[in-house]
Amino acid sequence: MSVRMTKPWTDLTDENVARLPGQTGVYEIAGASDEVVATGYAGGRSRFGLRSELADRLTELGAGHRFRYEVTVQYLSRYSELVGIAAGRIRPA
Repeated sequence: MSVRMTKPWTDLTDENVARLPGQTGVYEIAGASDEVVATGYAGGRSRFGLRSELADRLTELGAGHRFRYEVTVQYLSRYSELVGIAAGRIRPA
């Protein structure tokens, strides 16, 4: 299993966010050049899981971004892993 998130990017739009599960998990958001601009998670206190977290990010960032996500109940561990990769503290496999 790769440490990096490997799912393909999806446009961050209202329609795509509405299709997301209401489950816990982690996500990455990228700009036009696929450079990750945000990493986050939907935890147990997220109103509708990934769907509500990414809807909030869409409101903050606006159009022109893309996202990918993973559903996981170990969202804090996975989030820490992804942030560690971005900061150069963890060397990906």
